[in-house]
Amino acid sequence: MPTATRSTGPVGRLVLERAITVAARRAASPGGIRFTERQLYYETCRVLRPTPGPVRRIPYSPAPPLRLSRFTEVLHGSKPAGLLPAPPAGRALDGPAHEPDLYAYGLPRLLICQDRAIARMLLANHVHLEAACPVLSATDDLPLDPRLVAALQRAGDATVHVLHDAAPAGIALPARVREALGSVPVRVVSLGLVPRHVQALRLVSGRRPGPVPPLGPVPRGLRPSEVDWLADGRFAEVAAVPPARLLRAVLRLTRGPRPARHSVWGELRELRTAGFLTWPDA
Repeated sequence: MPTATRSTGPVGRLVLERAITVAARRAASPGGIRFTERQLYYETCRVLRPTPGPVRRIPYSPAPPLRLSRFTEVLHGSKPAGLLPAPPAGRALDGPAHEPDLYAYGLPRLLICQDRAIARMLLANHVHLEAACPVLSATDDLPLDPRLVAALQRAGDATVHVLHDAAPAGIALPARVREALGSVPVRVVSLGLVPRHVQALRLVSGRRPGPVPPLGPVPRGLRPSEVDWLADGRFAEVAAVPPARLLRAVLRLTRGPRPARHSVWGELRELRTAGFLTWPDA
């Protein structure tokens, strides 16, 4: 995460404490949403640097106005309502995908998150129940359990949705999932993020220090300007999406009608209604 001006002294700390309080209230709204510490950090950035109305429609990805380390220091010891506690180290997520009965049925859809904290946040907000879609973590659940793959195959025309950061490792994750599935006829779809999502939503983005490693194979649907953005060392996390907007987008795209393949109008409609674009990885 790039360095930005940070508050210093007692007055600066009080201002930051107040900003965190406001950010926690926003992150939990509406209806008592549960959120991660990283999501609270990005919400605090939005409180400290609100977007002026006249420029809200201009694609842009600003640098953060606050050091993550400074935020963590001020947050330490406080427990805002809605903030999820840190999970025990080394413990896999508890979710519906780990229920033995799940393997006995056809499974029409599945969501895999690159960030296990985001997967945990979606589970805590019952997305898996509302979308009838198990939520997994790439860290904990790849390669997929063969019984889960068999359940996807039994469903016929099943879809595996992948939610990932706008960064080289994230962009490559759908292809990793597709490779792990082998010849199983399951559709793998990226929900984002990709650089155009980051700029359209004006999400805080960072820049990798030092030389940038060469990018791997570029997925279909990624524009040349987005490839350049990544090659410049830029990145953005799914956690930077406001929690309520993330929940709406994930629910809309996992349980809603599947977008037409290669449909420009379908992509524009998804961007307008959910804040994301989708494209089939395979």
